[in-house]
Amino acid sequence: MFLSRQDELKFSMGAANETAVTEFILEGFPGLDQSLQLFLSVILLLMYLTTVTGNATIIFLVCVDHHLQTPMYFFISNLAFLEIWFTSSTSIKLFAILSSDQKTISLSSCFAQSYFYFALGCTEFVLLVVMAFDRWVAICHPLHYAATMEPQLCLCLVVAAWLMGFTLLSYRLLFLSQLSFCGSNRIPHFLCDNSPLFKLSCSDTSLLWKIDSVFLSCVVLGSLCLTLAFYMCILFCVLQLPAASGRKKAFTTCSSHLITLSIVYGSCIALYMCPSADVSLKTNRIVALLNTVLYPFLNPFIYSLRNKAVILALNKSIASTITKLFP
Repeated sequence: MFLSRQDELKFSMGAANETAVTEFILEGFPGLDQSLQLFLSVILLLMYLTTVTGNATIIFLVCVDHHLQTPMYFFISNLAFLEIWFTSSTSIKLFAILSSDQKTISLSSCFAQSYFYFALGCTEFVLLVVMAFDRWVAICHPLHYAATMEPQLCLCLVVAAWLMGFTLLSYRLLFLSQLSFCGSNRIPHFLCDNSPLFKLSCSDTSLLWKIDSVFLSCVVLGSLCLTLAFYMCILFCVLQLPAASGRKKAFTTCSSHLITLSIVYGSCIALYMCPSADVSLKTNRIVALLNTVLYPFLNPFIYSLRNKAVILALNKSIASTITKLFP
């Protein structure tokens, strides 16, 4: 018995609906035995708690200590706030996967995780450019620093960074909501990243691939070029300083920022600037783990907790708390 073309379409649509995916399974790190997964979950939990505590401490100190209420620390506190949410968007689910084997995630939660992951990442790139601009003004134009970096301008720059990250990435929610998934629901990753998610869709994702590639290239490479331009200007300015102590202080001020840039841009270029076929899933997971877990963990130590002004503010805060508890 032969079916008409219309009947075939109805039959195929019915079969697709019967196998429509309603949730995904994040496989995390397949191949690891249970004991190793539990060990990694403990390490992850300790790093996550340290990340949240360290970044929250920076925010608290900047708010309560007037010596830290400068443009530089204002931007650092905003970066610390961002890192708390950035690592939370992936680490909490990864901890659940490793510790309790709760690997399922609904479509809406997966799309939301993907959106916040990339939106927060985009915001971070813009903030890094803003922080490079702040260092450029402070080192190359110190006499005009106070007049240039007014509180109103600092606030506008931060608000613009957050708005750009979350409004420019809103297209992802629109496109992702239009995708249909009717085959396998297993994602060989610990987060809803581009490559494994698009490959599971039975819709045409070529347009979304192209838009993501162009957009991410513009954001990553554009912000990298701007940041490097500011630091090249800083380098030329520092080399012209007559005193060696001045050069050392300037280089010390910017060294933490340069460490951050190497980690963030290195991981993102490895993940998203290379063709997806050239990057193995194992490499993708490892680099993504560095980007989402290790860097937010190191951020408080790189930027602030080794800074004398921050350590002094922390000691004063601890001493004040002890005095109140034990008068």
